[in-house]
Amino acid sequence: MNDTSSTAPLRLGTRRSQLAMAQSGQVAEAVRQLTGRPVELVEITTYGDVSRESLAQIGGTGVFVSALRDALLAGDIDFAVHSLKDLPTAQPAELVLAAIPRREDPRDVLVARDGLTFETLPRGARVGTGSPRRMAQLNAWARELGLEIETVPIRGNIDTRIGFVTQGELDAVVLAAAGLNRIGRIGEATQFLEPDTVLPAPGQGALAIECAATNAPLAAALAELDDPHTRAAVTAERSLLAALEAGCSAPVGALADLLVEEQVVTEMRLRGVVGTTDGSTLVQLSTTGPVPASEEDALALGRALAAEMLDKGAAGLMGERAL
Repeated sequence: MNDTSSTAPLRLGTRRSQLAMAQSGQVAEAVRQLTGRPVELVEITTYGDVSRESLAQIGGTGVFVSALRDALLAGDIDFAVHSLKDLPTAQPAELVLAAIPRREDPRDVLVARDGLTFETLPRGARVGTGSPRRMAQLNAWARELGLEIETVPIRGNIDTRIGFVTQGELDAVVLAAAGLNRIGRIGEATQFLEPDTVLPAPGQGALAIECAATNAPLAAALAELDDPHTRAAVTAERSLLAALEAGCSAPVGALADLLVEEQVVTEMRLRGVVGTTDGSTLVQLSTTGPVPASEEDALALGRALAAEMLDKGAAGLMGERAL
């Protein structure tokens, strides 16, 4: 940090989208209260924000992150806020994930015309999503229901995506509940998609607060915002993803949740899915065990489930990255 005086503003790097600004604003307020220091938002445009290509074409994971990380390493900002699902699974040694705050709702939601749910979509309905993971699971669900749908690849911010439905170009779009919650638009969802049917992206709904590894005082202050249960869950999910060697361009869903009995957390369940985008083949497995007591335990949980999934045929699907 260029200025370590206690009154100098902390510079928080954020993407420019409405959602990024909303979630960064919430973190900025928490950091202000924690440190007593002003926090300035520094808007940074990432390659993922300006490119109009599909995420799979421009390299998937990391395209929304690298410009923020470059600014951190250059000392232009003091810390950054990312959507955790955008972060590559390998963590650079020079940067530390100082905090993973309590997770928002990890589920996906459907925003459909006329209040429709997935089960009531008309034959041939056009459903928009930029995610191969969602395509794979929506197409598999449609097959189970005997529904004929067409999944349509889309890009753009929340406004743009919901606009495809309100303007009649698409019958429905699928979005993350967390994003709609954070910008106050969750009321526009016509259905929450339960994880039993559509598993979210690893880390979905969680934020990552990152700073330079050399800035120990700031890392220690930010660590106050960390939620240990969220960190354990997303560490297991991301470990599964890393072990399956899948970036954003391969259809992998994962969710770790805590099982609670009489208000006591007893176990953690990790569910994973990998499949072909047309939904014809899915490998879905889950495992339940003690709540991880360390990062290593959480990593091991993810690796173990990934190994089982690979044994069950996931390896054969990994080459299928065509959209």
